[in-house]
Amino acid sequence: MAEIKLTKTRVRAGVWEGILSTDGSKPQLEVLHLEQKMPGLSVTDVAGQSGTYAVRLPIPATVLSEGVQTFLFRDAATGEKLTHFTIITGVAMEDDLRAEIDLLRAELDMLKRAFRRHCLETMG
Repeated sequence: MAEIKLTKTRVRAGVWEGILSTDGSKPQLEVLHLEQKMPGLSVTDVAGQSGTYAVRLPIPATVLSEGVQTFLFRDAATGEKLTHFTIITGVAMEDDLRAEIDLLRAELDMLKRAFRRHCLETMG
């Protein structure tokens, strides 16, 4: 069975882009969103790199709605999951875990500065 690896390179102008590497023949990929196949997926050879393909998926505006949307890339023949990506829309940042972590970091930095200032004032 051929080893297949799909790595995201970027999302730009509403298009997900990645590099597919395989030590076998070009696999048939599919992308699912809410168990529906996404249209527009392209897999093209990368010139001069055997077993390497450029993968592009335009993200239709019609699938974007409130909340978290997950897109699953898989090998159509075997059903093996290769990778996934998520898009979060309409969720307030204060409810987002990453925002909470940023807030905690900022508060920790503030406490460190206050503690250092306190140490300097009490020592001298």
